[in-house]
Amino acid sequence: MSEKNCWCGIKYLVIDVDGTMTDAGIYYDEHGNELKKFCTKDAAGFFAAKKAGIKILVLTGRECAATTRRMGEMKVDFLVQNCKDKVSYLETFLREQGVSWEELGYLGDDLNDLAGMRRSGFSGCPVDACEEVKAQADYISTVKGGYGAVRDIISALLKKRGEWDRIIEELYGAGT
Repeated sequence: MSEKNCWCGIKYLVIDVDGTMTDAGIYYDEHGNELKKFCTKDAAGFFAAKKAGIKILVLTGRECAATTRRMGEMKVDFLVQNCKDKVSYLETFLREQGVSWEELGYLGDDLNDLAGMRRSGFSGCPVDACEEVKAQADYISTVKGGYGAVRDIISALLKKRGEWDRIIEELYGAGT
């Protein structure tokens, strides 16, 4: 199997927040604080990717304290919020990291993710992503955003690379 077909060269994952890690809802409490619901199932995907040596960049067009808190808990390598031009940001980021677009995986759900997904070596999306994103994706999860889609996409990537079983055995004693 060639490296392109197994996505073995993916070194970084860019993961969108709203609609990918969350259900795309924006909730406000009585004090005007923005709240988000993150799926705890995604944590296994994050930790498995890190165990595989993949660095995680969470890249979102909105800024929210809940995102900052959750990504801190997930120990993401990079968190960039309030990013209005994701491709321009990624071009600079990749240059600074010495990484090519082919070494980048991109998980997103909406039109502002599409240009980055087109350039990436791997792209994945939740089942409820917009049609344009689904048409571009290498892998479409059967799970909706905010309900474990990120974990599903990462597990599909690592299974294709032949790493999933070993990694979950090492992390959780749950390999097959």
